[in-house]
Amino acid sequence: MNAIALTLAVSSALCSPQDPHRAALPGAAEIAKLPADGGPEFNRLIFEKSPYLLQHARNSVEWFPWGNAAFELAREQDKPIFLSIGYSTCHWCHVMERESFEDAEVAALLNASFICIKLDREERPDVDQVYMTVTQTLTGSGGWPMTVVMTPEKLPFFAGTYFPKTGASGRPGMLELLPAIASAWKDERQAIEDHSTQLSTSLRASAARAMGDLPGEAAMTRAFDDLAQRFDAQEGGFATSLKFPIPHELRFLMRQHARGKTTALPMVELTLGKMARGGIRDHLGGGFHRYATDRQWLIPHFEKMLYDQALVALAYIEAFTLTGKAEYREIAESTLDYVRRDLSSPLGGFLCAEDADSEGEEGLFYLWTHEQLYEVLGREDGERFASVYGVTTAGNMRDHTGRSNGQNVLHLSAPWPEIARVRGEDLKQLQSRMAAARAKLFAAREKRVRPLRDDKLLTDWNGLAIAAFASAGRAFDRIEYVERASHAADFVLKTLRDDKGRLLKRYRDGEAAMPAVLDDYAFLVFGLIELYQSDFNVRWLREALRLNEEMLARFGDDSAGGFFLSASDGERLFLRAKEFYDGATPAGNSVAALNLLRLAHLTGDMSHAARAEKTLRAFAGDLARTPSGHTQALIAADFALGKASEIVIVGERGAADTSALVRALGGRFLPNTVVLLRAPTATDPIVKLAPYTAGQTQLDGAATAYLCRDFACLAPVNTVAAFEKLLDGP
Repeated sequence: MNAIALTLAVSSALCSPQDPHRAALPGAAEIAKLPADGGPEFNRLIFEKSPYLLQHARNSVEWFPWGNAAFELAREQDKPIFLSIGYSTCHWCHVMERESFEDAEVAALLNASFICIKLDREERPDVDQVYMTVTQTLTGSGGWPMTVVMTPEKLPFFAGTYFPKTGASGRPGMLELLPAIASAWKDERQAIEDHSTQLSTSLRASAARAMGDLPGEAAMTRAFDDLAQRFDAQEGGFATSLKFPIPHELRFLMRQHARGKTTALPMVELTLGKMARGGIRDHLGGGFHRYATDRQWLIPHFEKMLYDQALVALAYIEAFTLTGKAEYREIAESTLDYVRRDLSSPLGGFLCAEDADSEGEEGLFYLWTHEQLYEVLGREDGERFASVYGVTTAGNMRDHTGRSNGQNVLHLSAPWPEIARVRGEDLKQLQSRMAAARAKLFAAREKRVRPLRDDKLLTDWNGLAIAAFASAGRAFDRIEYVERASHAADFVLKTLRDDKGRLLKRYRDGEAAMPAVLDDYAFLVFGLIELYQSDFNVRWLREALRLNEEMLARFGDDSAGGFFLSASDGERLFLRAKEFYDGATPAGNSVAALNLLRLAHLTGDMSHAARAEKTLRAFAGDLARTPSGHTQALIAADFALGKASEIVIVGERGAADTSALVRALGGRFLPNTVVLLRAPTATDPIVKLAPYTAGQTQLDGAATAYLCRDFACLAPVNTVAAFEKLLDGP
């Protein structure tokens, strides 16, 4: 068999979670007594903290976690590495586990001819990124579960995604695939090694990028035109089948609206409205599911991810500040309230995700039949609720045969005023009745078996959540949101650090571990900047600057611009790549560029802005090819190219006149503005961080606001009316 022919193209498997109904794992004391290989009942994953790895601890496969022990054994036994990558809320990961990794026949083939490694992509995104690049290169697609076979030197020669036990529909099965790879490893070693070397060399070459010009108006226009062309004018969003919420696209469009693109805001509002009314939103408990499987945002994959809640909330917060529409505030608040209730750790941080499945069925926790509504609400109120929220006797969900099964995803068919008009009911009374009914249904739903919760805490996702809570607290004047962000920031800064003070990636079950990557630094700095501008505790700005400097030193590319995902002192793989594309979460490079620009204007140190522009110039080729795939980078470019503003409020923190000026800012759309607060005394610590504030003093002993654009300041004012007039000016 030709080694090159091992690279079979397989289609991507989109991921959603699966509740595997596993027996409880032993406690820490019992685990500590197990032998190093896990003993007869477990494999080595029993000693890990990752919920995903622990789900595989009883597999028949003799799994290793990623680490030197596995590679040393592979060299010693002269076996290839079989690497399987996934995460705890990945549906097809669990399907492949049930079909193959729990199967004695498949496990025997794996154990005989391979050293097997299971890896949680959320713990090691640096490893995942490298081998996802391999998978996409070899197969033309990617996704999870991801399957990679490599030499003991970590050089890949085969990759794919999901493989069933036996081949079907043109997809090879594990029973055919594993013997073929084992045979090639034995009989065609030189060809395999040549192939892996050539592949690695090619990938390193393709990862190199040359800097170009700073993205300007032309790049923004191309991205805008691309989004406009792909826009679904009936249902919102930028696709015609699967609908993913991608908030940075909407936030980019809001900035394009501010630049005079008159069609930008209608695209944003239609999308936000359809998302909020669709089944992708949890109408009882708040928050958004991962994505919709249809054009209408109706039937979701039901997992709930922390990063989606944070990013979606940020989009609704900005839409509120731009339009003043209360519905956007309500949606953002219900999303964040879900996070506070169901994804909060008592330690202070935020948990990762909730699964889609409960009792072995995807979405069961969230679905309703007519009879279930009647049981909770009674027949009259149940009928009214059913007609408003689209519950039918047949149901809008389908079983595995494609037939309707009587179960329903709750959704609204139209905005509330239109629903009230069609029904001939008073709007406020209708909304009040529906709110009371939702409360009863929520209480009833809380008695159901809940989906599994991935209870690890990740630094980068916590950074996004901190940003969302801080921004909401500022925009909505809700101090409890700011305090929640502060608790999370305090937890991350105190707990997710190593003995040298560097960030770590993951905390779970009393252990902080795993090397932090670029996204951890960039997203946490983003959160800290938002938090500083919400409570003006100088600690947050000081920490943001310190972490930013560490990010520059450990991840920065001084020659070609931008930042590597992995640190310079991290694990060496055959490829050290940069990630520029904005996917479900924005790229760390995009967020880092905006952070640098904001820090430059907060502190007056324009070396940060120079580094940001160098980072954006490193995007030039990628932006030229797929401009709308880099909307977070273009948000940073919008800041760099616009008239960025600095606002300094001089006053006693917490004083009534100071708070009045701060509140005047909270509900306004000011995307390219930074805000500082300094006390009237010359010893205020903010003066050391932002020396340009030293000469700014109070007028007539009252709290005073300075509005500056690119460090050229207008005359200071000390009344709310005068400040608002400045803010509303050109």
